[in-house]
Amino acid sequence: MNRRLVFATIAVVLLTTVAGCSALFGGVSDEQLDQEQDYSDLRDSDADVAIEVEDGSVIESGEFRAVYDLNGTEELSLYRSALFHDEPLEINSVRYWHPNGTELTGSELEVDQSRSETTVQVPDGNGTLAFSGDAGRKTFQLPAYVEGSYEVTLPEGHRTTNFLFGDASPNGYEREIVDDRERLYWDELDSTVSLRYYLTRDIPLFLGLVGAAILLGGIGIGYYYRQVKQLQEQREEFGLDVDTDDDSDGGPPGFP
Repeated sequence: MNRRLVFATIAVVLLTTVAGCSALFGGVSDEQLDQEQDYSDLRDSDADVAIEVEDGSVIESGEFRAVYDLNGTEELSLYRSALFHDEPLEINSVRYWHPNGTELTGSELEVDQSRSETTVQVPDGNGTLAFSGDAGRKTFQLPAYVEGSYEVTLPEGHRTTNFLFGDASPNGYEREIVDDRERLYWDELDSTVSLRYYLTRDIPLFLGLVGAAILLGGIGIGYYYRQVKQLQEQREEFGLDVDTDDDSDGGPPGFP
């Protein structure tokens, strides 16, 4: 093969690979960063970090909104832990407020994305940063990117209290119900928030299904036992269950 053709092919492959990596890890689009979102309720929280989780549909994941009082932090590295590695947190609707209240949209900030994290740089570490992202289906997990107090509000009608269907970690939180929404509060948090929650109206439905399964199972066992007893009685009537251990003359069962 022509040597020039080989070099040209290699160059095209390298350029394509570099371009693909740039597209994947070069950052988040301005359109995604500037999506509309309302954070006014979360900004009113007394916690350093206020997070609200919204439930999704049967086939779609939920969403979360988060507001961070940066307290001297000028750069946040946002990630989620996956199996054997970290992956960048996909964010949208990014907003930043200077201490004087001036607002910047996400496209006005320095936002970069690599293979393992999404980095957001802000002009003043004493401001407030907000962003949104995807939550799991009936689950939520997010590292504590800044230390401080955390407040997490679950979707309406959902709880973490049933040990079979719900869980909240780390421990040491305060729990309250506000407008049918469970709210968890940590005075100080420096580890990953991990929640598993359920819809309260699903518990009676689950218990009803379990009760129906037990009832049907009991009926089936009773019917089977009755059939076995009837078969045993029929065998005894025809002399098919006569014990032959004591037959000394070796005659067939039922005969002297």
